Amino acid sequence: MKLSTIALTIMLGISSSSMAQQKDITIKIVETSDVHGSFFPYDFITRKPKSGSMARVNTFVEDLRKKEGKENVYLLDNGDILQGQPISYYYNYVAPEKTNIAASVLNYMGYDAATVGNHDIETGHSVYDKWFKELRFPILGANIINTKTNKPYILPYTVIKKKNGLKVCVIGMLTPAIPNWLKETIWSGLRFDEMVSCAKRTMEEVKKKENPDVIVGLFHSGWNGGIKTPQYDEDASQKVAQEVPGFDVVFFGHDHTPHNSTERNIIGKEVICLDPANNAQRVAMATLTLTPKNVKGKKQYTLTKAKGELVDVMDLKADEAFIKHFQPEIDAVKQWSEQVIGNFENTIYTKDCFFGNSAFNDLILDLELKITKADIAFNAPLQFNSVIKAGPVTVGDMFNLYKYENQLCVIKMTGEEIRKHLEMSYDLWVNTMKSPDDHLLLLSNTQNDAQRLGFKNFSFNFDSAAGIDYTVDVTKPNGEKVHILRMSNGQPFDEHKWYTVAVNSYRANGGGELLTKGAGIPHDSLQSRIIWESPKDQRHYLMEEIKKAGTMNPQAHHNWKFIPEEWTIPAAARDRKLLFGE
Repeated sequence: MKLSTIALTIMLGISSSSMAQQKDITIKIVETSDVHGSFFPYDFITRKPKSGSMARVNTFVEDLRKKEGKENVYLLDNGDILQGQPISYYYNYVAPEKTNIAASVLNYMGYDAATVGNHDIETGHSVYDKWFKELRFPILGANIINTKTNKPYILPYTVIKKKNGLKVCVIGMLTPAIPNWLKETIWSGLRFDEMVSCAKRTMEEVKKKENPDVIVGLFHSGWNGGIKTPQYDEDASQKVAQEVPGFDVVFFGHDHTPHNSTERNIIGKEVICLDPANNAQRVAMATLTLTPKNVKGKKQYTLTKAKGELVDVMDLKADEAFIKHFQPEIDAVKQWSEQVIGNFENTIYTKDCFFGNSAFNDLILDLELKITKADIAFNAPLQFNSVIKAGPVTVGDMFNLYKYENQLCVIKMTGEEIRKHLEMSYDLWVNTMKSPDDHLLLLSNTQNDAQRLGFKNFSFNFDSAAGIDYTVDVTKPNGEKVHILRMSNGQPFDEHKWYTVAVNSYRANGGGELLTKGAGIPHDSLQSRIIWESPKDQRHYLMEEIKKAGTMNPQAHHNWKFIPEEWTIPAAARDRKLLFGE
């Protein structure tokens, strides 16, 4: 009896163990992307509560970990986290001796891996190199190459191993278009390889060395479109998903456009493709079910079910423990960002910029001319619908006035190049009107595009100018709309003369291609055109000028206009109502 009982017990134990080994495992992989400093449910610019934020993401993730088990939840960030809110600027430049808030938040939330965005690179070596070291998990960039060693500057991939026994490999990459936007000193010693070929190389290495159960792409590059050169595509996530076999999931970002699709790659396998867009208002989540099998005595897992979804976290309750933990940092940045630096006698609106001269844009152009002493200045609206109200102006308001940490440059351009630059800008900006009933603006039917916001093209490339008087005839074909009348000081404008032009560093380095495709300046000649560059970011100098002035009364200058006005004025009113409801 005793022997049979023991035998039965052993048999049951073996059976139970065998069943446990054969049990499917379901994991959840969660991605954030393009957080842009949205760590807390408070906007340090508007001084108001804000939707989304990592505080709400943390509520979602912690709940998921409780339901699924910590070992079955993977958390990834896809870059563009170091710029976007005053709190980011504060820890990048005002208090750089402290741990960067972007490291503190990601570490607190228990991220498993992250990759790098172009706006992270834009902060400069001293900021992003320090941030890399402060992260307590792998930071990835297979195509970010150290030019001295010809090897990846940071890890090309990581293999995440948790208690569930799975090997989840994450391959990270960054859009290679960095040199089109940022001066070389910001990314000195680096190059950014084309994504498809880099993904193929890295995939081969992963399969040879790691034999993972799941392979995930984490790409700071949009779906498709963007800058295309003979060497690379800015947005190549779709290409990689379709042309590089091996990926089970491709998480991406950069284009601020929510996306959820299943693509079939060149060998017929389905790939889940997800983009949560920006500002921590959604997360992307892949749910994968894997079935174990024994191969030559070793247990391996096969992916048997996969689903992708975008989860809205905009209105979730913010994690109270998260807020409490970071309250000292929140309070320090509030105190800094709420400092009064001057006073405006009237309210200015970015929405005015799209329909003609505006007090908002002309204030920036005026200050650019004053700071640089250039002949002409270019600037585009960097916000869609922001307001700086009459009354006290704070440090936080300056992030509404000028969104990015661009530097200010002075470049040499001929009169013809100036006109051609503006021609391309307005071709991107306005419709060619065939009748009085047409749209003034070049609008898009695309929904949920958080970067274009109703326009066909990016509004941060809608440059207008100060220092010259001109008209934009919207009935003329592309390339023939702009007619420069004179310099604004009354002197003649000469297309054969050289002028000094104030632009931001994004534009001076070829951003938006207005200087290259538009003005016709070869990209490799741009650096030779720059005759001055500010040591600090443009916002710093704008702030200093407002401090000096004390009280300002920004006004539109009316140095340019859309014509014929009997068409454009009613069309502008219609488009304004369509975009802004007024």
